[in-house]
Amino acid sequence: MAATSTPTKNTTRKQGEGLLLGRYEIGKLLGHGTFAKVYHARNVKTNESVAIKVIDKEKILKGGLIAHIKREISILRRVRHPNIVQLFEVMATKSKIFFIMEYVRGGELFNQVAKGRLKEDVARKYFQQLISAIGFCHSRGVFHRDLKPENILLDENGDLKVSDFGLSAISEQIRGDGLFHTFCGTPAYVAPEVLGRKGYDAEKVDLWSCGIILYVLIAGYLPFHDQNIMNMYKKIYRGEFRCPRWFSPELSRLLIKILDTNPETRMTIPEIMNNRWFKKGFKHIKFYIEDDKLCNVEEDVDDAIDYMSDASMSESESEMESRKRFVSLPRPASLNAFDLISRSPGFDLSGLFEEEGNHSRFVSNAPVPHIMSTLEEVAKVVSFTVRKKDCRLSMEGSKEGVKGPLTIAAEIFELTPTLRVVEVKRKSGDEREYEEFCDHELRPALQNLMMLESAEPSQIPSDTE
Repeated sequence: MAATSTPTKNTTRKQGEGLLLGRYEIGKLLGHGTFAKVYHARNVKTNESVAIKVIDKEKILKGGLIAHIKREISILRRVRHPNIVQLFEVMATKSKIFFIMEYVRGGELFNQVAKGRLKEDVARKYFQQLISAIGFCHSRGVFHRDLKPENILLDENGDLKVSDFGLSAISEQIRGDGLFHTFCGTPAYVAPEVLGRKGYDAEKVDLWSCGIILYVLIAGYLPFHDQNIMNMYKKIYRGEFRCPRWFSPELSRLLIKILDTNPETRMTIPEIMNNRWFKKGFKHIKFYIEDDKLCNVEEDVDDAIDYMSDASMSESESEMESRKRFVSLPRPASLNAFDLISRSPGFDLSGLFEEEGNHSRFVSNAPVPHIMSTLEEVAKVVSFTVRKKDCRLSMEGSKEGVKGPLTIAAEIFELTPTLRVVEVKRKSGDEREYEEFCDHELRPALQNLMMLESAEPSQIPSDTE
């Protein structure tokens, strides 16, 4: 009877008090280190499983690690990728800091290796995902510096997730000589140039570690091993290793090029990805960020239009497609006085329709379908991929820069029944590239939709509107 009775207010309040920050039900301990513990938890509102890293504030203050924690947060926000463990949010109390992270059910890749060596095809899949993730990090100026099977997790689908960016560095930390000098990493996976203590290229160091991981997955043991750590370092420094007889010739040649003791001639990520052994069965992962969530691109999704493959469509077919897309367009969200003020610096509403760095806004009396189709036409000219949801549109370039591909979001709001506000902003990518796109493509195309500055007073919304 008690189990089926309706809980009282006091019972509900007590249950709420038992939750972390009123949202998360803490489960078993997954692991711990010097400054932090990681727990499995459940979001009681969404019923989703998460991993929560609990950091002791007092310990990191005593250890002088505040800047280190801030950098780790910044790095995890910068490297959102399907093969990297995601940071969802950061919360804090007076004594603790909480990292709410993706929960990866499959455990460490190390546990798979501990059961015995993997088949070459299985190891290749993991290596492909590892290189994709690390290449993504490097393109955003992030270097892991502690890659090993213990820091690589597997999800329920058997896909790889890189974790533990605690020793990571960013390109802004590079010294005047263009190198890093901090000695870090796990002895068996550390590159010879790190041992030399003369400075190192962190990108090449990560690649060396990837090579060691690939060897371990298929061999079942380390390429450089000795009970005496100094002897092991000597072997690493000299590059003394042999591939077992069950390695295919292509794999052996690839490993010799990756585990090259000279970082200048060591294989690069583009060279690895162009290697015949690597390319076998490789699938390039496409994804995008929407509403601060990571979304994989499904090739058969109807609302994703890739204009790079759309050139063969005839004009009449294009017009028919446009009509189909806009038949069911919902009404744009309305802007009230508070929205107007929040979107303008101070209380000067003239700034609402002017340029603000990475944001552009303008007012238009064109119909919503006309505005959307104009934005799509701009994307078509520069071969951007377009995704639409209600009155929002996202445009993503294919060119990979240091900050990733240029991604631009546009959203239409209703100001009055006859006027719309169009907000365009850069979501990711290089700022200069965004400015060039706006100057040469976006602004000229949207010029005809903009309300002229000399518009009649009747066209401008009154206070009551």
